[in-house]
Amino acid sequence: MTSLSPQTPPDRDFIGYGQNPPAVRWPGDARVAVSFVVNFEEGAEFSMTDGDARNEGIYEVIDPQPAPDRCIDSHFEYGTRVAYWRIAELFATHGGHYTLSACGRAVERSPWLAQHAFSQGHEISAHGWRWEKSTDLTPEQEREGIVRTRAAIEAATGRAPCGWHTRSNATAHTRRLLVENGFLYDSDAYNDDTPYLVDVDGRSHVVLPYAFDTNDMQFQNTQRFGTGDEFADYVCAAYDWLWREGADRPRMLSIGLHLRMIGRPGRIGALERILLHIAQKGGSWVATREQIARHWLASTT
Repeated sequence: MTSLSPQTPPDRDFIGYGQNPPAVRWPGDARVAVSFVVNFEEGAEFSMTDGDARNEGIYEVIDPQPAPDRCIDSHFEYGTRVAYWRIAELFATHGGHYTLSACGRAVERSPWLAQHAFSQGHEISAHGWRWEKSTDLTPEQEREGIVRTRAAIEAATGRAPCGWHTRSNATAHTRRLLVENGFLYDSDAYNDDTPYLVDVDGRSHVVLPYAFDTNDMQFQNTQRFGTGDEFADYVCAAYDWLWREGADRPRMLSIGLHLRMIGRPGRIGALERILLHIAQKGGSWVATREQIARHWLASTT
């Protein structure tokens, strides 16, 4: 067990690879590694119905309630009752594997969902115990959440997760705690379109940068996308540009999805458009984040 003393803040890196991208190629000489991340948070959100002191506030309608809120509860339930199956059917039809970024408590409450995704060859990664900010936790609570999440996923699928993504801001302890618990990679960075390695207590730890722009959260958080077509147009444009750059450098596209967001009937067509566009354009390796992380580590160490 490692010390919980604060880590020395690292120097911020404003250069990255610069004009010297690593000489790494994706399998099949693909131009872009495409990572679909399906966030599974339903059942891990705060709910007074479940005995929490407050209800989750991010919702289609901003109307905070000081009492148990069956409106927002049922909004989250839609993700598992209906939306998951729409997403699963599309990937079964069009191929490719995604990463199910799952909160531990969500898996504990709906183990069938993680089990079904795992049976289809998708990766189950960790997204915290609750759908909460780690900066609200003590280091001991953060460690406990990592351990509980890992255990819940392993209990449901028979395989421990090797990837992690913190909701919002990671803490000074997060990566050390992840390495301590056997994690291969995290997605707690937004600063590149190419993976990179960091040293954590003498170990090479993979960072797979995530993205909030090519992410269906913008339907709710900012209303940046008003329709599914707007989201599909934006993501396809991102793919086309990375495809162009991927001729001579390893590029990666993260596409963030949420059951209760993209899985609505007025939005799900956007996911199908994206899957079709990527296939028709060619040059992609649609892979899980674990596959991408392992390929990167093997190619750079």
